[in-house]
Amino acid sequence: MEEGPLPLLTLTTAPYYDQKPGTSGLRKKTYYFEEKPCYLENFIQSIFFSIDLKDRQGASLVVGGDGRYFNKSAIETIVQMAAANGVGIR
Repeated sequence: MEEGPLPLLTLTTAPYYDQKPGTSGLRKKTYYFEEKPCYLENFIQSIFFSIDLKDRQGASLVVGGDGRYFNKSAIETIVQMAAANGVGIR
């Protein structure tokens, strides 16, 4: 793994009105997350925005999945965005 800070990227995006999570998270086909620009990032950031800044800074986040296709890429994005939002990684 590379040492040093991650580069900070600011992306301009627009809301997706079909992002309404259910009891098990956002149930969408993988191609939504791969093909729609910033679809995954918008959903992840909305979760971080739902937590007060003072509560998420220095907090820890547990991320898991079932190991299927796109799981590793999604977790990498979540970890990077968590770091950008001040969440600790263990």
